[in-house]
Amino acid sequence: MISTLIERLIFASRPMNSQDWLVVGVTLLIYGALALPLGFNSRFLRVSRSFPNLKELFIGIVSIFFAPAFIEELIFRVLLLPHPSEKVSIMLWCLWAVLSLFLFIIYHPINALTFHPQGNPTFMTPIFLTLTGFLGLGCTVAYKITGCLWVVIIIHWAVVVIWQYCLGGKEKLYGDR
Repeated sequence: MISTLIERLIFASRPMNSQDWLVVGVTLLIYGALALPLGFNSRFLRVSRSFPNLKELFIGIVSIFFAPAFIEELIFRVLLLPHPSEKVSIMLWCLWAVLSLFLFIIYHPINALTFHPQGNPTFMTPIFLTLTGFLGLGCTVAYKITGCLWVVIIIHWAVVVIWQYCLGGKEKLYGDR
């Protein structure tokens, strides 16, 4: 079991190539095409009126890379899903993908109730969980296609940065400052 997890981490840590960047771009475009209309129609997303100073923005962008993007993608994609190089049936891979996606979605309300209280009540709302599900699905498919940890980290990181700094996420989590 431990050796499988180590192998998954090693295989997933490879450098990105041009096809990987294409997967990142297409995934973000598809996610945006789904998430933006849903988010704006539900009034969950709104164009942010406050702009952080450059130091705060830089610290936020770097912090988001590590948590949530790196940590969550390492757990919910790389460690839970069979790497594309593993010889598992598509049915077994899909079962792991459904489990991973389910755990990714329910993790957010649990996180808001335990370690990240700023996420409560935002992480409990159906629209947030729907958008989280779409993000998790996009990252899962991107991981299946590429097998690259960096691809899913960049997708997750970009979505959270855009939400927090451009679409009202900071205000939802921390109130109007």
